Amino acid sequence: MQTEKEAVSQIEVRGGQVHNLKNIDVDIPLNQFVAISGPSGSGKSSLAMGILYAEGSRRYLEALSTYTRRRLGQSQKTQVREIKHIPSAIALRQRPGVPSDRSTVGSMSELFNVVRLIFSRLGSAVCPNGHRIKPSLAIAQAMDLPAGPDSKMGIITCPTCGVEFMAKSAEDFSFNASGACQQCHGTGQVRELDESKLISDENLSIANGAVASWHLPGRNFMASVVATLGVRINVPYKELAAHEKDIVLHGEKKQYPVDFRTSTGRVFHTDNTLYENAYEAVYESLKNIKSDRSLKKINQFFHFSTCPKCHGTRLDPSVLTQLVAGQNIAQVSALSLGQLSNWQKETMADLPVEMQTMAKALFDNLLDTLRPVLELGLDYLTLDRAGNTLSTGELQRIQLARTLRTETTGVLYVLDEPSIGLHPDNVKGLLNVFRKLVAQGNSLVVVDHDADIVGAADWVIEIGPGSGSAGGQVVAQGTPMALTKNPNSLIGPFLAGTAQIMHAKVKVESKFDLPDTHLVVQNYFNIKNISATIPSNEITAITGFSGAGKTSLIFNSLIPAIQAQNNGQGLPSQVKDLHTSLTSVVSVDAKPVGKNTRSTLATYTSIMNNLRRMFADLPEAKVKKYGIAYFSYNNKEGACEHCNGQGTISLDIQYLPDIEETCPYCHGSRYKDEIQQIKWHGYSIVDLLNLSVKEAIPVFEAVPAIEKQLKLLDEIGLNYLHLGESTPSLSGGEAQRLKLVNHLNKSQKQTLFVFDEPSIGLHPLDIQVLLGVINQLKSRGATVIIITHDLDLMTNADYLIDLGPRGGSAGGQLVAQGVPETLVKNPKSLTIQYLAAHFKKFSLI
Repeated sequence: MQTEKEAVSQIEVRGGQVHNLKNIDVDIPLNQFVAISGPSGSGKSSLAMGILYAEGSRRYLEALSTYTRRRLGQSQKTQVREIKHIPSAIALRQRPGVPSDRSTVGSMSELFNVVRLIFSRLGSAVCPNGHRIKPSLAIAQAMDLPAGPDSKMGIITCPTCGVEFMAKSAEDFSFNASGACQQCHGTGQVRELDESKLISDENLSIANGAVASWHLPGRNFMASVVATLGVRINVPYKELAAHEKDIVLHGEKKQYPVDFRTSTGRVFHTDNTLYENAYEAVYESLKNIKSDRSLKKINQFFHFSTCPKCHGTRLDPSVLTQLVAGQNIAQVSALSLGQLSNWQKETMADLPVEMQTMAKALFDNLLDTLRPVLELGLDYLTLDRAGNTLSTGELQRIQLARTLRTETTGVLYVLDEPSIGLHPDNVKGLLNVFRKLVAQGNSLVVVDHDADIVGAADWVIEIGPGSGSAGGQVVAQGTPMALTKNPNSLIGPFLAGTAQIMHAKVKVESKFDLPDTHLVVQNYFNIKNISATIPSNEITAITGFSGAGKTSLIFNSLIPAIQAQNNGQGLPSQVKDLHTSLTSVVSVDAKPVGKNTRSTLATYTSIMNNLRRMFADLPEAKVKKYGIAYFSYNNKEGACEHCNGQGTISLDIQYLPDIEETCPYCHGSRYKDEIQQIKWHGYSIVDLLNLSVKEAIPVFEAVPAIEKQLKLLDEIGLNYLHLGESTPSLSGGEAQRLKLVNHLNKSQKQTLFVFDEPSIGLHPLDIQVLLGVINQLKSRGATVIIITHDLDLMTNADYLIDLGPRGGSAGGQLVAQGVPETLVKNPKSLTIQYLAAHFKKFSLI
């Protein structure tokens, strides 16, 4: 008979059917570190996020009041028959949202909140007459006096001249509050209109779009207004008279009577059409922006520079007079996180005895907040680093560190790919964090492929055996040691070191023989002087800790230098020398493909356009006068009128969560019934979109344009995806491979392909598929750069460039360069030491 403790030792999932999960039954141990592994698209995230997190968070929210639930937003009930003993859940997703331009590492980690408080309470202030006042308990207490008619809350008296003045509060040191620089409003940058961008092309007429700012939303009728004012709109802009150009650029903002002519020849007259000149169109649009997408569009008309008043500190210069240990808050914000403990020691030594207790309490708070950030390998970041410049891995680790500080008990943490962006040496710190979470009495579920992370778990669940419809099953589970002996385990051979990790290297034809690329970068961020060689028509791995300078070297220097050289422009200022025969660059990242669920595999490739033309050419379609537009669910002619081509409808049921239901009229097909009646070889367009790539290849044998695309998708290992599959839902690895489809069948001589962290979301078996794709590019003549922390990718590279030795100020140097097989024989950097151990584990040396 089970005891009560044994009865609640695990989460019991019965009948899980989210996405491709095939009615699975699985038990997840509580109060342990559980890893979920499996190939890309196998259903790992469906189990972790779609069932465990979704149901754990939903049940917690159900315990709250109706009023609260209504305002928090809720998940709908999960597709699972039964789930028992699930705690409330917190999730850290693979792709955190990109922070706004007002976010910094300090504000996101909440370290800056404590730093502001330290400056407010422990700072050495300056009176209006310029006398510096030493920090004292009396000054600190002034900030805490109760408010009242006779109160002098926050008032300091200068001991030298007797003048009274207001002490600075923590809010006064915030660039998002009263401490913001008045010129840049706390952004650190000033925006200036770039006049050269108002007119897109002087050879165009106004009618053909010469005035770029009139392309902004709500301004497309300005051409008709200036025509009424006597400006010729059908001649090239450069041929306009000076007074005509003056009307376009500086015409008075007022209402005019205008006749608008439609394409059918009809005329509409208005007496009060407001005219906005080319400048006003930008400024007025800026006042009414409602989305980041709109802001991005408007920002194209501006150039940004460092604020001349605050010099990029974001703070009003008046707050910089207050010092702690001889440094102002901008100087402290520019310190790396690893240097903050030294600042604490200097401050404690500088304070009077009576302030030591308060200072200790403040700095204990700071160091407690800082500790998990340092353990996760982010010591090289500075407090003032802009949040929107951080990598996905850095954002996720800051999110994780913030969560750890709460020291909760009894919570289920669900983490999706926390190893993204982590150097192998940082994995140790991450595992320490995991163990602390479990030791605090929590349960931890981690979706990851890193063998060190999976091997450190208490229990591993493998989903597979394949991807898409070939996945969705539990193929193995147990301790990592047990999986090394389980013949069904896919990760077991990689844990044991018995897997084949070397991909067959392709032979390169002599016709692609090109000189190597040589690059010299000096004095750029943390790079002092790097001279690097990129071998042509080979695979080069760029490695090193986060913040070592990989992005600065490749994305900020090499790529723009190649582009500038080929455009006949000057090289970026930090690039002192470039010798290359490369003429084009293709950058491949793991960002989602498409912006919404309307983007599918068929629409992203040329398949959808070919399908629409094929159906529109059918005799039956011609009789019914169904043109190409009728075979798109994005056009009203073909889309189901009830769901507008979405395939689903959302039902608002008041205080309960909205329900997303399959459209009852088109049954999820997205199309009108009459469109589905048109058949090609017995298939409707809906039938064809429901086919997987593998199923579709024989169907389109006689349609070369479609068959060619399908075979390319098959070659890159995406044959399990359906033609109608939503592209934003693809994993990072799937998205990267899909972006390469149109490059595989062309000669790529003189083309540089840059892969940024291509192992995101990839099982070690998937990495072998990716290497096959990269080698195909190489066989076409491409030069390939892989920015990576993955040891399998490093092992398979032809050449390796390692930056370091650490990150931030301790990085920016070339610490190793050469052939991996040679470098591991004498490992001189930390990265190469890990690579040498990897070679040894898999018996490669």
